[in-house]
Amino acid sequence: MAARRGPTFRRRELGKELRRLRERKGYSTKEAAAAIESSDTKLNRVESGHNQLPRVRDLEELLDFYGVTDRNDRDQLLALHRDSLSADWYRPYQNYMPSGQLLYVGLETDARTMRAWHSQVVFGLLQTERYAHALFTTAKPVEERTTEFVEESVAARMKRKEVVFGDDPVELRVILDEATLRRMVGSPAVMREQYKEIARAAELDHVTVQVLPMNLPTYRANANFVILDFDSGLDPVVMEDSPSVMTVSDRPREVWKYARKFDALREGALAPAKTAEFLDRLGREIDEH
Repeated sequence: MAARRGPTFRRRELGKELRRLRERKGYSTKEAAAAIESSDTKLNRVESGHNQLPRVRDLEELLDFYGVTDRNDRDQLLALHRDSLSADWYRPYQNYMPSGQLLYVGLETDARTMRAWHSQVVFGLLQTERYAHALFTTAKPVEERTTEFVEESVAARMKRKEVVFGDDPVELRVILDEATLRRMVGSPAVMREQYKEIARAAELDHVTVQVLPMNLPTYRANANFVILDFDSGLDPVVMEDSPSVMTVSDRPREVWKYARKFDALREGALAPAKTAEFLDRLGREIDEH
């Protein structure tokens, strides 16, 4: 199975290598940025994979500054740079996503495994179109969003679901809080449809869904998070989605911390085999009301 190598992945690879070369020489980002007449802020974002290095000349000048003279090494980095400039699939929707989400969504496409905990709303890759639309519509007047923003945001979320339901899908493990599933979004009909969609996903061989019951005195993480693992060439990353900010980190200590959280949540959750029964019961409870 071929490794996934999208533009965001390539940017992340290139940034990681540029950081390694800079640190090996003992230069600060300010010193390296001055060599290409840029700012340390811009170079930091290139090294973290958030931004492209738009000009090949900038890369060549950085390699000169770092003393990279081997032709093969330079050619490999130039090829990596060229691939990193390709358009990501989410380009038409980027104006409707916060900046932190752009990096995450690009990496999401390249992930091989994904571990997620969601305690406020249903995990995005499992949401139905009507559930997502209800979420954005409810927030629209409060957050002063346009109808265009709502429609494009929903379209982007539905496109992202191909990571799970398309060809060559990611291996997904999701833990959902019972409170999330009981929280009314849209209408009872929207919720019943959402339960069926989660159950449909849980039947797939590459998807595991567990529910953390409300009546158990077990560990619950405060913020939503997702851990992405890749085939090779890129360290795992963790995305934390709190009410105020979305952050993406590949620092080993951060990834390890959230992996421990996920393991604790998994231990407290119901067995995967009980998920369909649990969702069916929730659907019947809504009908009774």
